[in-house]
This record gives sequence, structure tokens and C-alpha cells, in this order.
Amino acid sequence: MQLTARQQEIKDSYIAARGGWGEPWETVLAVDPEFVAAYLGLYQVPWEKNELSDKFKELCYISINAAATHLHVPGIRPHIKRALEFGATAHEIIEVLELASTLGIHTMNIGVPLLVEVLEERGRTEAAPLNEYQERLKAQFTETRGYWHDFWNEMLELDPEMFAAYTEFSSVPWRTGTLTPAEKELIYISYDIAATHLYVPGTKLHIRNALNHGATVGQILEVMEISSVIGIHAVTTAVPILVEELAAAGKPLD
Repeated sequence: MQLTARQQEIKDSYIAARGGWGEPWETVLAVDPEFVAAYLGLYQVPWEKNELSDKFKELCYISINAAATHLHVPGIRPHIKRALEFGATAHEIIEVLELASTLGIHTMNIGVPLLVEVLEERGRTEAAPLNEYQERLKAQFTETRGYWHDFWNEMLELDPEMFAAYTEFSSVPWRTGTLTPAEKELIYISYDIAATHLYVPGTKLHIRNALNHGATVGQILEVMEISSVIGIHAVTTAVPILVEELAAAGKPLD
């Protein structure tokens, strides 16, 4: 399409900042160019503040897009590409994906306390004391992960087999990874706080851990800024569908 001067300005700014362009942005630019400009301003906030490195910002985008609660496949490839361009290694990207894969344990973090509440309604009075095996698991988790939180207590008591398996599973990137402890905790924050998950207990825990490992308030805020832009996938996912339906109906793009 023939762009106005304003539309061309917005498109040029977008490409300069994002390193690429494509549908559906061409369609949105035609219908509502100021929305594209406003989105670019929102997206650019962490890129202008630069509390985090460009590479690590892209690792956060990978985490958010690949997390099971979002799984925005169109976003995974371009952010992996950009992360590689900024110097990320395959090992670092895999480590991020390993960290993001622990999200599934939130089923247990939420479900086991609910089970305990129901058991208490049915007469359960107090938790059973930990046996030697359970105490050993608790010590192992604390040593490897660097913290303990009360929300693990009931899972450790009622399902030590699952707790043991999760301890081993979640500890792999802590033993073999190259990201710093603070960076690992920031990755956890990135998908816990995302709009598709909003796991409050985990977000608070990982904020505390990140600060304890030396992360700054500015870095934590920047991770949240990065996570907050996933709302734009309403546009990037639905606009191509709109274009197809308009074409099928023989209607113009007004």
C-alpha cells in the first residue's frame, strides 16, 4: 500500500528498533497507525532503560513465549534468532527452556494445599513429622536451590516421591547451567508474573531470591516490563484471521 509520511515514519522507527517487520503490522499500520506507534513505545521501555543486557532481554522473551501457560509459538523463533544475534549460546537458551519447564510444578504448589484444606475439613489435625528420608530431601533441595519455602512442606510430607523427582528435575540447570543465580531467578519471575499465569506466591519468592542473589530493583522491573507486552498477541494472532475473513467476505480493509 502507499504509505503516508506518518505511516512511513512509524514503520521505519519500528524496523530500526525491532530489526524486522511483517504482517500483521502492515495491516494495523494501514488501519490504525497510532496504535503501532503506541505499542512500539511500550515495547521499547526496557530497551531504552537497559538495566539488563540485550541478550538477557531476549532470553526473557524466549521464556515468556515458550512457557506452558502461553506457548506463543510465533514468538519463540524470532526471539531465539535475536538472542543468537546478541551472542546467546545454545546452552544458555536450553537452560532458559529448562527453567521455564518447571512451571508445571505449580499444579502441586496450588493443588496440594487445597487437598490439605479438604483433609482438614474431614478431620486432619496436624502434619506428620518428617522422617529421615524427607529431612534428607529437604536438605538436598535447600542446598541445591539455595532456599526453602513453606509451600514445599505439605508436598514433602504427603508426596515425597514427587518432591524428590522434582528436586532432581529442577536442579539440573542449577548444576549444569551458565546463567548466574540472579539471572535464573529473573527467568522464573518472567513467566510467573506473565498475564497468562500470574502465579503470585512464586513471583514473590523469586523476587526475594533474585534480590538476595544481587539483582537490582531496576532489573526486576525490566523483566516485568518485558512480560507485560504479551497482551499484543491479541493483535498479532487475530489480525491475520481478520484479513482472511475480510477477503473471504469480499469486504475491503477500511
